[in-house]
Amino acid sequence: MYKEDTIAAVATPAGEGGVGIVRVSGPEAERIATGIFARSGGRNGKLRSHTLHYGAIRAPGSGELIDEALLVVMRKPRSYTGEDVVEVHCHGGPFVVRRVLELVLSCGARHAEPGEFTKRAFLNGRLDLAQAEAVLDLIRARTDKGMRLALDQAQGGLSKWVGALREELLDILAQIEAAIDFPEEEIELLAREQLARKIGSLREKIAGLVMSYEWGRLFRDGARVCIAGRPNVGKSSLLNALLGEERVIVTPVPGTTRDVIEESINLGGLPVVLWDTAGIRESSDQVEKIGVDFSLSRLKAAEAVLVVLDGSSSLTSDDRVILEMVRRKKGLVIVNKSDLPRRLDLEKARALLDGKAALSVSAKLGEGLDRLKHDLRELLLGIDTEQAVVITNLRHKAALECAEKSLVEVVAALSRGLPAEMVAVDLQEAKEALEEVIGVVTNDNILERIFNEFCIGK
Repeated sequence: MYKEDTIAAVATPAGEGGVGIVRVSGPEAERIATGIFARSGGRNGKLRSHTLHYGAIRAPGSGELIDEALLVVMRKPRSYTGEDVVEVHCHGGPFVVRRVLELVLSCGARHAEPGEFTKRAFLNGRLDLAQAEAVLDLIRARTDKGMRLALDQAQGGLSKWVGALREELLDILAQIEAAIDFPEEEIELLAREQLARKIGSLREKIAGLVMSYEWGRLFRDGARVCIAGRPNVGKSSLLNALLGEERVIVTPVPGTTRDVIEESINLGGLPVVLWDTAGIRESSDQVEKIGVDFSLSRLKAAEAVLVVLDGSSSLTSDDRVILEMVRRKKGLVIVNKSDLPRRLDLEKARALLDGKAALSVSAKLGEGLDRLKHDLRELLLGIDTEQAVVITNLRHKAALECAEKSLVEVVAALSRGLPAEMVAVDLQEAKEALEEVIGVVTNDNILERIFNEFCIGK
């Protein structure tokens, strides 16, 4: 458990805003709040729970007016943390919010650590661990789709699925352990083949969920896409066209882009980070060589690449070198400048494309961009069929892979006719791996690592 003291923090982002919220949680929360808050009209008495009260924040002792404010008391267990919680809704200027927090701390509260409110919600049974982690995903969501995935997990979608699998494993494990503990009763296991099929079905469900990780991760974290090509093929013009604004300087002079320009777009709910890079070519210019090195590093790190060719000129040796570089990389070939007469022999170029699709676009006129966005999204996601439950967290993926591996061992043990004791060991490991996802079994190190990623105040 944890030390049942009272914690406080600012729950709204830094900077100016219309409203700033100071959140307090713990056994002394209401006492602290009533010590600095006076209801309007001089009304006294106990504050009604889950109701906004209008009044003033005053310094204890001196009575100095700090701010007009709204205050809400949420008594346990009907609060976010499961403890008594108080929130002060004051004006959102940084000084005002900081002054209110200082008053709360001076009255006996301790400054909350990152994620400590959500950690207490988990420890008090208000959330399981998967739901608690989804809170962070919800805060960081960058698209509607990412938000919906996080919200589904926060509402227990993944937890229910994992819990149902765990119950199935418990039923099987109970039968096997009964056969081990009471051999004199001659309790029969299910026929080994039947049991192996049942375990195999569970393993397939887990394997399917593990496979959803990359799909879910892209929606949570976004995909990194590198726009690459030799100088003056229209990479920066393409970035501007995809963004719908003039973000990057474009000139007829080759080598204008010297650094990596990073911008984000939303492809049907999929967040994508686009890297516009310096033109890749051999150069004696020291600054340009550094830019080319940056381009190559981004090319290596990207999930996919858009190789831009100039459709108004013949294929060059630099084009061939770049196409060879990305031969084994996921990507699309963009034949730019479709508004100009075509001089690029695409049939000859196809031998270097290694099966990559080639799209004709005009970054200048905006032609072909809708098709490009569609094909890029499809390329990144693979298939656009969403599973009923999707995982987005690497910790969950690792735990589920462990469970899957243990179930593979169970099936192997059954097929080899090994004793029930050995089958039970692997089943127990699979069960514990599932429990790690929702936090039935955990340890302090895991909790510290998870909740330290949160912002202070949440």
